[in-house]
Amino acid sequence: MTMDDLETFIGSTPLKDVLRKYPIATDFLANYRLDTLSEEVPLSQALQEADEEVLSEFGIDRYTVLQNFCEFIKTFTQSEIACDVVSSITIHGGLNKLREPENISLTVSAGEIISIVGPTGSGKSRLLNDIECLAQRDTPTGRQILINGAELDELQRFEMDGKLVAQLSQNMNFVMDLSVRKFLEMHAKSRLTPNAYKVVEKCILCANRLAGETFSEDTLITQLSGGQSRALMIADTAYMSESPIVLIDEIENAGIDRRQAIDLLSKREKIIFVSTHDPLLALSADKRIIIKNGGIEKVIETSNEERESLIAIEKLDNTLQRLRNRLRAGELITNELLNSYK
Repeated sequence: MTMDDLETFIGSTPLKDVLRKYPIATDFLANYRLDTLSEEVPLSQALQEADEEVLSEFGIDRYTVLQNFCEFIKTFTQSEIACDVVSSITIHGGLNKLREPENISLTVSAGEIISIVGPTGSGKSRLLNDIECLAQRDTPTGRQILINGAELDELQRFEMDGKLVAQLSQNMNFVMDLSVRKFLEMHAKSRLTPNAYKVVEKCILCANRLAGETFSEDTLITQLSGGQSRALMIADTAYMSESPIVLIDEIENAGIDRRQAIDLLSKREKIIFVSTHDPLLALSADKRIIIKNGGIEKVIETSNEERESLIAIEKLDNTLQRLRNRLRAGELITNELLNSYK
């Protein structure tokens, strides 16, 4: 929606319908002490009721309020505009730690999952960082990231910052003392999420399916475990975030159902990069990037034979998960138990 279209919409639509579509606009009106205006008519008409003294306190007039209102909504909808047009991301190789060229050009389309594998310290997180900052040959690796096959200028990079890419790091540290529901409601409001109540409910249910131990909507986010925090943010990313590119760093260490988490995100038609040491995740991806000496050594497309091997890997993984659950429950791990799993 262009600025002209937005102004037309606001100028001809009852305020209650505008606030229903853009709930965060309620905060704008409250900041100017205009939250008591009639919502049955468009804002331009409702402003006729505004107290002149209140407006003069802020040094504005009715026309300025209307213009600022439009600009405010436009600012919070730019992420939707930017993300809707992203269909692919391309990584042009740079140099590894030995200053050798990577000689790689990889294009990833919406809905694809790419795993990133390599020894600890090889440079997996560095690649995720290059993607997150939309590198343009200006990072230590010299890589370049294209969006829809096009280079990005500085203005575009800053405009897209925080909107194009969602990153789930190994450590999720919350500082706000909010309940899980309040936290999600705040996110839903800031992201202009339609049907926010239903989406929040869906996020809570989803997070509890992913987490090793369930939690209630009244649990404070500062009291969540590492796995519960990651589960919550994965659900938040899947159902609320408009970011078309998701970066995940070593999800296997989070204590959650990692396979289900990846499946959930991939069904949302997002481009997913997951750094992992887990063969189950690595082979579940469409392609995997091999990192060595800080550089991209090669890209391997997952073969049909490798996909078939996932059946055996999943059986092993299920066995390990049952053993973990028994350990957590305080049970003994005996030879008889192990033999029963064979």
